[in-house]
Amino acid sequence: MTPPDEFVRAVEAVLFAAAEPLTVEAIRAHAGEGDVRAALARLTGDYAGRGIGIVRRGDRWHFETAANMAHLLRRDREEPRKLSRAGIETLAIIAYHEPVTRAEIEAIRGVQISKGTLDVLMEAGWVRPAGRREVPGRPLMFATTPGFLAHFGLESRRDLPGIADLKAAGLLDPVDLAMMEADTALEVAKAAETD
Repeated sequence: MTPPDEFVRAVEAVLFAAAEPLTVEAIRAHAGEGDVRAALARLTGDYAGRGIGIVRRGDRWHFETAANMAHLLRRDREEPRKLSRAGIETLAIIAYHEPVTRAEIEAIRGVQISKGTLDVLMEAGWVRPAGRREVPGRPLMFATTPGFLAHFGLESRRDLPGIADLKAAGLLDPVDLAMMEADTALEVAKAAETD
């Protein structure tokens, strides 16, 4: 294996010293002009199968401990903090419909959400304010964060499971399936009326 050139070494040093995942542009700003994507590809290959690796989460890159080595670094047992059912539902709605307002979340869930639910999701680093909707009252919109992608091991929101994936995994109960089929039939009937 040939040793990496100076630019590849510079990209490696920038990623190693970074406090948070970096975009290609941010890496280029520190490492200088060069083919950052080629350097990342080289480094990803060089670190494959090692105790750490370079991973991409969304449009950001960082070093990460290999999944099968993470247990060696845990000194204190972390107590997993469970989300409430409202929290899980709210997070799913935001992930699948972002950017979405509080009123839209409540309309989809069919019940009001407490302020604390969104606060918990923001404290976890999974949800962030995403501007204001240009309608009367200018309600705040919410979207997921790169931390959400990293926590759930997703490269992008396109990697979220679809209905077919959820059905195949047996995660939809018969009531959910019947409701989806009824919604689909209703949409088909409405489309036929307008034609």
